[in-house]
Amino acid sequence: MTTTPYDRAPGDTSPSGRPQDAETSPFIAYTIGLLLAVLLTATSFWVANTSLLWPPGVPLGLAVLAIAQMGVHLVFFLHITTGPDNTNNTLALAFGVLIVALVIAGSVVIMDNLNANMVMPMNELMDLHMQH
Repeated sequence: MTTTPYDRAPGDTSPSGRPQDAETSPFIAYTIGLLLAVLLTATSFWVANTSLLWPPGVPLGLAVLAIAQMGVHLVFFLHITTGPDNTNNTLALAFGVLIVALVIAGSVVIMDNLNANMVMPMNELMDLHMQH
């Protein structure tokens, strides 16, 4: 663990296993993380179901809330920080994100290819329809 307070995630403990100070006890940190996650989730449901917002802006609002939710989980539950002792965690997270992005991009390419090859051209469809 690092001794600088700005490189510690909420709830991080000292090498002896005790919290560094009273404000960062694991119970309080996890409770704050839970409350933030519940608040962001409730806000996402509100944004998706309200008519008070500009309709084309709703997807952008949901994307911002989703990114904030990921940030809360990374900091409060996975304890990802900028400290030098978290380099392996950060690299593992980046590798996981890369793999997920590759799987999603590959799936979209495959679905686009299937869509392009499975659609019958309109003239063939009309000829087939006229024969019956």
